[in-house]
Amino acid sequence: MNRRNRIAVVGAGLGGLTCAAFLQREGFTVTVYEQAPAFSRIGAGIILSANVMKVLRRLGIERSLLETGIRPDAFVSRAWNTGETLYELTLDAASEQRFGGPYINVHRGDLHAVLATAVRSGTIAFGHGLAGLQREGQAIRLVFENGARQDADIVIGADGIRSKVRDILLGAEPPRFTGRVAQRAIFPTERLRGHTIRDCTKWWGADRHLLAYFMTRRRDEVYLMGSVPAAAWESEELSLPCPREEFVASFAHFHPDIRRVVEAATEVTVWPICDRERHDCWSGGRIVLLGDACHPVRPYMAAGGAMAVEDAAVLSRCLATIGDDDPADAFQCYEATRVARVGEVQRISIENSWMHGPTETDWFFCYDACLAPLTRPS
Repeated sequence: MNRRNRIAVVGAGLGGLTCAAFLQREGFTVTVYEQAPAFSRIGAGIILSANVMKVLRRLGIERSLLETGIRPDAFVSRAWNTGETLYELTLDAASEQRFGGPYINVHRGDLHAVLATAVRSGTIAFGHGLAGLQREGQAIRLVFENGARQDADIVIGADGIRSKVRDILLGAEPPRFTGRVAQRAIFPTERLRGHTIRDCTKWWGADRHLLAYFMTRRRDEVYLMGSVPAAAWESEELSLPCPREEFVASFAHFHPDIRRVVEAATEVTVWPICDRERHDCWSGGRIVLLGDACHPVRPYMAAGGAMAVEDAAVLSRCLATIGDDDPADAFQCYEATRVARVGEVQRISIENSWMHGPTETDWFFCYDACLAPLTRPS
């Protein structure tokens, strides 16, 4: 691909920043446009499995993440009522060698801060919410809500499940509410008042589940995320405050070990769990999508961020090695390389079966998006 192509990345999330960092290293002129006024430490925890860490290692940020997040000793699945261990995946030096990288839990805001250092200074434009795209000869004009206009040769939509770029490319359609919401809380470990928990545990119930893990190397911050049924989501907001009493009531019938953790929560938020019908066309003309913008993943496999990071690595490889001025061949290679793997992750996430019992994990954790063969369309 011609390095003179100007690339605009819409969205400074995990996929957008990863893609921008790789493309800048390949010599492209890349600007990232982010609607938020600045980065802040809000949000939730995130699990970075070995397939993600191998990608981030190549951006030179693995060490910083290891110093910030925690390497859990295991991923443990337990029964909601008896507390019985249903499955335990040991995470140690042997597993890191087998998978090719570590498994880390970290605060999403801390990950964001570290990842932003991999992008060239001055190339993230905050306060730029996309309003529209216009064709200008061989270029694309980005029109922003703040009145700014910028031209690019390639536009990458990494703007999440409510992607404006996707709406323009594929037609406007709201995300599909799945009939479930996520209740989540973050609090200092000292609120457990001596009650001990494992580094990373998922509690499985009949119609709900709860994930609990430490987010820092010091084990001084706990993250809880519970998924429960809900009839509807009426608000236009992406998340809302949730009464603490409602969160506690959602898991009042669970085992005492996890009830004590839930009762330690103070501030709780709730957000709708949404997805979209599978759509395997992720590009058109000089526009391409990645991450939740093209294939939202339900959060039951902790793989949504992983898929965005993998997308970014593969898309940047395709743009760097395939085609000339026209990116169509590179986009087709990207889609052909990614669609089947992402589709399988979406399927398993919908089932909510990942690591409930003995699970074959090598196909997921051993994957390296920076080395995996690129699939050329026939």
